Amino acid sequence: MNFSTISFRVRYAETDQMGVVYHGNYLQYLEMGRVEWLRALGISYKQMEEDGIKLPVISVNLKYLRSAAYDDHITVVTKIKKLPQVKIEFDYEIKSESGDILVEANTVLAFMDIATNKPIRCPDSLLQKIEKTYF
Repeated sequence: MNFSTISFRVRYAETDQMGVVYHGNYLQYLEMGRVEWLRALGISYKQMEEDGIKLPVISVNLKYLRSAAYDDHITVVTKIKKLPQVKIEFDYEIKSESGDILVEANTVLAFMDIATNKPIRCPDSLLQKIEKTYF
């Protein structure tokens, strides 16, 4: 299995006046997917930061296909296609309870040293866990 999933219900506060999920909230859903993807590897994003590594988003692409609304049960599927180096690229599908794809998305994040604010290579410990789990 080369992906992880997280499922939840859309909260009322995440919808706009038209009753559908406000488009900007999908970025939060992508972040939830990434954090769960790391957790599935046994890695805490908090621990990465404590170890001096941050992962800022440097690119985002979303394609909205269908709307989600209040109380819909949705699933974020998060996966990577290649091993990271200085950057890590995630692909996502946000799906309805019936399996319809609502959103297709892609993000690219860079590994950065918190102290120097400079790019670094993916830590070997993370790379090994990714290889073992997803490739």
